[in-house]
Amino acid sequence: MVIGSSLLISIVCLILGLAAGFIMHRSDYCVAGMFRDAFLFKSSYMLRVLFLQVVVTMFLFEGARLSGLLAFYPFPMLGFPSLANLIGGFLFGIGMVMAGGCVVGTLYKMGAGSLASGLAFVGLVVGSGIYAEFHPWWASFIKATTFLKGSRTLPQLTNTSPTIYVAVIGAISIFFIMKWHNENMWQRASQVRGYLQPWKAAISLAVIGLVSYIMVGMPLGITTAYSKMAAMIENFFIPDHVKQVAYFQVTKALDIVHPTSGALMQGGPGAHFDTIWAIQFPLISGIVLGSMVSAILLREFAVHFKVPPVQLITAFTGGVILGMASRMAPACNVWHIMGGLPLFAMHSLIFIVGLVPGAYVGSRIVSRIILGKSSGSEEY
Repeated sequence: MVIGSSLLISIVCLILGLAAGFIMHRSDYCVAGMFRDAFLFKSSYMLRVLFLQVVVTMFLFEGARLSGLLAFYPFPMLGFPSLANLIGGFLFGIGMVMAGGCVVGTLYKMGAGSLASGLAFVGLVVGSGIYAEFHPWWASFIKATTFLKGSRTLPQLTNTSPTIYVAVIGAISIFFIMKWHNENMWQRASQVRGYLQPWKAAISLAVIGLVSYIMVGMPLGITTAYSKMAAMIENFFIPDHVKQVAYFQVTKALDIVHPTSGALMQGGPGAHFDTIWAIQFPLISGIVLGSMVSAILLREFAVHFKVPPVQLITAFTGGVILGMASRMAPACNVWHIMGGLPLFAMHSLIFIVGLVPGAYVGSRIVSRIILGKSSGSEEY
């Protein structure tokens, strides 16, 4: 990949990350919290907001496809459905609730000064490194349990235009969205200065996902970067071992030509500079910095050291599970829910089927270990 295209991709992703981090902090937009609140506190408000984001993203992606703005539809990195999606999604659900945030929620909370989220971030890197050790076995499992290998999405499976799916599902969705609007169920009462209503954040994040798809060639995704971080750290201390880990040696063409530069995009989870690095590291940095800027402007930035040790241990453990699960699934909730689901990707649908019960189990664990010992903790 030429330096010019690499720089362009990095600049775009940094800007998108800054915007996403700022928006998520202002609205406290945390997918892990959405499921936790539903299971522990019987509050479905934020899940409705997530539903809104998926629906808006679905319309935006289809509009862009019909307008010829998308270089690829669906984007090439979408996988085929597999039992691995279900298992990975289940473990991911457990990990994200225990960590107090998903792979993106962890970043924006860490940017605002959360010590627990900082430890969850460390856990993500550790978990990604652990996965690399058993990748060959898991890759064989994925291969053995993959089905419908000729179709990635439901429209492909049924040989139907995506527009039909969007029209039918969109009509049903709009009915509920308007019903909730008429019942005044979108606005959340808040006296917090600078608070951004979550429904506005949902629409903004849908637009950010669209810009990423158009400008970068794929929706938002960051989890391979955690594997690269693990590889880089291990390469510093135990370089000979890294050379023996097959997962860290993978570098392949992504079958994506950058929409603007025309350069072939390549990448892998190893400790080297490539397209994955150019896309995901600036995106991660942007999310952290965007949240930090938001917190500083609101005079809320602070690192709280007086956090119960059990909460820190649980956050770190959740991060480790997240790191492993994001590679086992593969990919994270952002990639599947905000990228694959609006395209009716079957492996994303299976991931979500696993994610929901996993989040329930994670909520039970948090309820027993954390809330039972330190109720009212601001980290959870």
